[in-house]
Amino acid sequence: MVIVDDQAVVRTGLGMMVDAEPDLTVVGQAPNGAEAIAVCAELRPDVVLMDVRMPVLDGISATRSIVSEGTAGAVVILTTFDDEEYLLDAVQAGALGFLLKDAGPDLIAAGVRAAHTGDTLIAPSMTRALLENRLLGARSGGGTAGGAADTSAPVPPAEHAPVLASLSAREREVLTALVRGASNAQIAKDLWISEATVKTHISSVLGKVGAASRVQAVVFAYESGFVRPDWSA
Repeated sequence: MVIVDDQAVVRTGLGMMVDAEPDLTVVGQAPNGAEAIAVCAELRPDVVLMDVRMPVLDGISATRSIVSEGTAGAVVILTTFDDEEYLLDAVQAGALGFLLKDAGPDLIAAGVRAAHTGDTLIAPSMTRALLENRLLGARSGGGTAGGAADTSAPVPPAEHAPVLASLSAREREVLTALVRGASNAQIAKDLWISEATVKTHISSVLGKVGAASRVQAVVFAYESGFVRPDWSA
């Protein structure tokens, strides 16, 4: 794993925490996004813990580059800021997860393991809240003239229709499970199929909807109208 943070004390602390886990190892560190790109190109780590606000190059831009170049197995954003814009930007950049630095060592370690196996690290409730706010904002343009938000559901873009039509019945079940935040093991159990088959279906879903991660697939599910938030909540 590679740890990226502009504060040396944070990198050291995270490194000690990770190295205390028997199955996790820190292979490199970087103080900014630009150096993170170079380190990942050299070491090709399984997982990158990436800060957001850094000098030279921010974590979101670095994530976008690392994901597009395929120089790391997964990127997990680890930040102090509980900000929906950061979360959405991280998802769009291809990050597989989003954690806060006060999550605690056990949760961070569990998050790294989950990312390594391709599981999402964002709680479904957090994802839904983000998407509801984002989609409602897109629909209302930030609110009506009187300041009240328009809470009607947005009309899905027409280009999503053929993509949804291309999904098989099983792929629709898998996408629905991803929206719920189910792990590969849970999907396999619920659908009575092997985890290897689950991975095959997920790869097919990601390819069809044009997503680089499970979280991006969830974003597509909401934006396309495949599932709808509870607009009255």
